[in-house]
Amino acid sequence: MGFFERLLKIDRRIIFTFIAVAIALPLFFNVSMYVETTSEVVGIFSAVDSLSPGSKVLISFDYDPGSMPELQPMAESFLRHCFSRDLKVILMGLWPQGPLQANWALDVILNDPDIKVKNLKYGVDYVNLGYTAGNEVVIQRMGSDIHAAFPVDYYGTSLDEIPLMRGVRNFNNIDFVYNLSAGYPGTMEWVQFAADRFHARLGAGNTAVQAPLMYPYLGKKQLVGILGGMKGAAEYEVLAQRPARAVRYMFGQGISHAVVIFFVIIGNLAFFATRKKKES
Repeated sequence: MGFFERLLKIDRRIIFTFIAVAIALPLFFNVSMYVETTSEVVGIFSAVDSLSPGSKVLISFDYDPGSMPELQPMAESFLRHCFSRDLKVILMGLWPQGPLQANWALDVILNDPDIKVKNLKYGVDYVNLGYTAGNEVVIQRMGSDIHAAFPVDYYGTSLDEIPLMRGVRNFNNIDFVYNLSAGYPGTMEWVQFAADRFHARLGAGNTAVQAPLMYPYLGKKQLVGILGGMKGAAEYEVLAQRPARAVRYMFGQGISHAVVIFFVIIGNLAFFATRKKKES
């Protein structure tokens, strides 16, 4: 059996092992790669940067742990940016697991040395409204009365007793809305109800699979920007000058892609070489 014939008979488990090593090994080294920023990510970063201190930002965590590798870095870098700008942050979720994802992101950012010195207080600088069932109907109700959609926060405290929420009745009192979405309900529903109906200024972070479906909304100015997949999260970290998990993950992702391309090239060379031999 010739060299190319042996290549075509490589056990797929060997290829899977190479890819697994290519993904995992870079995570053990503090190595980052160059990440070029795009206009859709700059749009969200600039929108947050333009807000004056004390402005109110609503973040909806519409995903579960299955989408954490892509969306959690987006949440963390966005939260860090908001707190560094002294913005007031309102957290919520249209998915049952969303408020928990918000708390995990908060735990990371509030323990950041640069943020910790600000002594941020729950109910004054940030609040977690929790989860309310109803999908897009919740967004529609928030457009009229947020207190009706969320009578109490994640911990059961009445919104009327939370200082941050006393002057916030609907989207007219929200300066920016940021949606982190892995599916339904998610960005599409926020565009249709919050942006189109109540004219909320909206940005979104989406999984790589979902992001292409959101670009028409970006073209029509219904979204100020989009973070798409791990690349979008890494771009935001670069813009914030705080490279973190997403930038590190991009290096491993790049190496694994290179390994896949290598095997594709080798496989094609072996295929055409053996086919020519069989024909002759």
